[in-house]
Amino acid sequence: MKTVSNTPPPSLVAHSLLEDVLAIITGTVLVSLGVALFNQAGLLTGGTAGLAFLLHYSTGLSFGLVFFLINLPFYWLAWRRMGWRFTLKTFCAVALVSVFSGLHPKLVHLTSMTALTPFYVALIGGLMMGVGFIVLFRHQASLGGINILALYLQEKRGIRAGKLQMAVDFCIVMASLAVVTPMALLASVIGAFALNLAISLNHRPDRYVAM
Repeated sequence: MKTVSNTPPPSLVAHSLLEDVLAIITGTVLVSLGVALFNQAGLLTGGTAGLAFLLHYSTGLSFGLVFFLINLPFYWLAWRRMGWRFTLKTFCAVALVSVFSGLHPKLVHLTSMTALTPFYVALIGGLMMGVGFIVLFRHQASLGGINILALYLQEKRGIRAGKLQMAVDFCIVMASLAVVTPMALLASVIGAFALNLAISLNHRPDRYVAM
């Protein structure tokens, strides 16, 4: 016989402004440290960060500057689809990652970490970025870019967001063959798997509702 519980579900409590600020700082520090590790090892990842890595490796421009500029066109879409709160948080998160990714090598002396293998960096950096993304997602923020465009086109044009994201990542991987070694590319795939594994295991809408 099935037992019906009379206990009401716990009420949802919205995050305070201080909690949002601390979470965005925490999430962006983790993501940017993972980015700095990837940069040191000559690796890349998918999405907007992957595009920024490609331009950084091919032009020598700062990753942080390129990442910030690439995201600018997507804020209008974020405003229309997600609202101003999400857009503001995302803008702050992107700006902080852009700044922190340039500060880490100076503060942690990553230039001396030549003994790290690309596969180790890919695993640790991927997991670190994945945890950082979870923190941002749970406070209704993101790192913008391709994901926002994919969601917008899915809503307006019926194009599946997952397929578009996959197509963009595939193009990034193909283009990366011109700027990274096959070994670095293989390590980057491992890093992307670690990143997405961390997110898929720890951020499910049926287990957590962000407020």
